[in-house]
Amino acid sequence: MTTTHWFILIGCLMLARGLMATSISRLPFTSAIVYLGVGLVLGPMVLGIFSFSPVEQSHLLETLTEIAVLVSLFSAGVKMPVPISRQRWMPAIRLAWVSMSLSVGLIAAFCYFVLGLPLGAGVLLGAILAPTDPVLATDVQVRHPDDRDRLRFTLTCEAGMNDGSAFPFVMLGLGLLGAYDLGGMGWRWVLVDVLWATLAAIAIGTLGGAALGRLGWMLRGKDPKHEVLDDLVGLGLIAVVYGLSVIFVAWGFLAVFFAGVALRQTELVLSGAHKDRQGLLVPERSKDDAGAAAPPADLPLTVSAESLVFKEHLERLSELTLVLLLGGMVSLHDWNWRSIGTALFLFVVARPLSVMIGLLGSDSSMRIRSITAWFGVRGIGSLYYLMYALNHGLPVSLSRELIQVTIVAIMLSIVVHGTSVKPLLDRFWRRKQT
Repeated sequence: MTTTHWFILIGCLMLARGLMATSISRLPFTSAIVYLGVGLVLGPMVLGIFSFSPVEQSHLLETLTEIAVLVSLFSAGVKMPVPISRQRWMPAIRLAWVSMSLSVGLIAAFCYFVLGLPLGAGVLLGAILAPTDPVLATDVQVRHPDDRDRLRFTLTCEAGMNDGSAFPFVMLGLGLLGAYDLGGMGWRWVLVDVLWATLAAIAIGTLGGAALGRLGWMLRGKDPKHEVLDDLVGLGLIAVVYGLSVIFVAWGFLAVFFAGVALRQTELVLSGAHKDRQGLLVPERSKDDAGAAAPPADLPLTVSAESLVFKEHLERLSELTLVLLLGGMVSLHDWNWRSIGTALFLFVVARPLSVMIGLLGSDSSMRIRSITAWFGVRGIGSLYYLMYALNHGLPVSLSRELIQVTIVAIMLSIVVHGTSVKPLLDRFWRRKQT
């Protein structure tokens, strides 16, 4: 396909998605399935009009997926209910760290004992497949900044954090394969990749988001009125925080997520937000108490709220483009018992078991635990980690199999989770209201 053909194809899909938004929202499956279907029909699986090689285009694909994940993580961060409380955040923290680590271990064991892969390849594949995706999981995530649903919060917060918590295992897998220096007895991995990179990322993101929140509020409060271009400011925060994280050897994904959280909390505090019955900060205009005073007419806008719509549009565009390319990567040879078996093990064993163990003793209901155990959507984040590994020393002898398993797992996740999300969640919320 030529560049002109790509313009026409993506343009038609964007027009259809934009014009038919209401009709698509009523379908019993997600829009990602439509994009994937178009990619499969046009790709090597059916018509063979186009193909996309993840090996030859690994650098381009790494950049595209990196941008998509960063925008999605920031959007997730600014939608998080604040302030951070132990009771509300602990289940998500357990999922992002404990459950994800268990998933990596279970997948690594499966790859080592069943597939006969080296231990390093198993750990690396576990790190690629274990994180849930912030881009393709929009139907199970927080819908807006004032969303109070416990299930959506847990899934969104988990996806926001585990894209950063997976990175140490990516480096561990590469290290076991001889492509990265773990240090004697793994000391460098523990001190730098696990402790320093994680804590520094949280600090950089929190400080960056809080600083921007205060600066934006101060500028808007000037007389005469000072305007702020929220979309550019939000994108600028993502770029600066991520760049600083790379310089200071911290996990940029984690930093961007916490930058979004800190930005929203700072702006709410400065706006005089109050706590609702659940102890969450809400803006004055969201008060639901009887006789609440009307917000002042000159209440300043906020970067986190006003730039959110633009970020969500970027998410939809990246989802469309990357899922379409995904359909052009797969061929019939990729569908074998090793790739399908690994994907099924992930969905049926590794994810449910790790979630149930990770949430032991928590106050989450068994219904929430069960749905959380099922909706571990894999997608663009996994594709990014795969491309990162290809570009950072993954042995050529292992690259083909890891590509096959990862692509098949993502495609099956799009289909099985995309067709079950709406029926299961509708049933869950109906039972919740009774």
